[in-house]
Amino acid sequence: MRRMKLADFDYEFPEELIAPSPSKDRADSRLLRLNAVSGHLKDCRFVDFPDCVFPGDVLVVNDTKVIKARLVGVKESGGKVEALIERILGRQRVLAMLRANHRAKVGSRFRFGDTLAASVVERRGELYVLEFDGDVLKILDRVGRVPLPPYIDRDPLPEDEGRYQTIYASVPGAVAAPTAGLHFDSTMLDKLQALGVICAKVTLHVGAGTFQPVRTENVDEHVMHSEWYEVPGATVEAVARARMQGGRVVAVGTTSLRALESAAQSGELRSGSGETNLFVRPGFSFKVVDGLLTNFHLPKSTLMMLVSAFAGMENIRRSYRHAIASGYRLFSYGDAMFIDRLGGR
Repeated sequence: MRRMKLADFDYEFPEELIAPSPSKDRADSRLLRLNAVSGHLKDCRFVDFPDCVFPGDVLVVNDTKVIKARLVGVKESGGKVEALIERILGRQRVLAMLRANHRAKVGSRFRFGDTLAASVVERRGELYVLEFDGDVLKILDRVGRVPLPPYIDRDPLPEDEGRYQTIYASVPGAVAAPTAGLHFDSTMLDKLQALGVICAKVTLHVGAGTFQPVRTENVDEHVMHSEWYEVPGATVEAVARARMQGGRVVAVGTTSLRALESAAQSGELRSGSGETNLFVRPGFSFKVVDGLLTNFHLPKSTLMMLVSAFAGMENIRRSYRHAIASGYRLFSYGDAMFIDRLGGR
């Protein structure tokens, strides 16, 4: 089998297709349907998503909640410092990226807001462990900013606090939204329930590493970032029931897919929690997920590799060419794509 190169996952797009803000209403977006067996493409609206699923299917969503993970403060010397929280380590500790004129040293103190302070207690590679003088989540909620993706070149607005968050978000810890879930409103979820679709949950706290570029030309040499996930017993049971009754497992977003497939690496889906650095790329053997709702992803990204593994590289290349030619909005606040890996039933 030929070694995959980073260039295999590249594509060109006009920058004006990057969605800088969400649509007026959550479900007011386009939906590109791909039958991964036949290769057939169909242009739809997201309100047509119920046509993609069947009674007895399990729709698995990621209930992680985005924290206000970006902080701007000052050092004791008076210089400016910016912190992007990578993950919560405890009530008062976080792992963070720091941007300042000079590298921070252990013992350095920063001030965020009027009186809220933090100290550098450890360095871990390019990241730092910070300890705050108080409860981290309360501090972030008070003085933090919404961590919009780096390709959205604007300051966060008040409406981003609600729209860069799924309506079912409940477990704080993500520093990037599971964006496929942003399209769902309560009306859509009610329609799916009435149709007989079962909704189940996993948690995967999306880290800032999701935006880090792949720096190795040989894809197999890339070291995947690690993220915390949990698959509840109730979700395992829902998947098992669906399988027995001929239903499919549809993941809402790449994060839900990674959580499910991480929990099934032993050969069967098991409940539990832990760290995952699962790198899904062409050649990966899927054990759980049959359908995937996702947004459009950055060129040369690990997420582009994941959807290429799920649908087939040529299917994805052709789908993206079609989406770009048709003016689909791209990335976090953009339009959606549904990939049916089984080709319907």
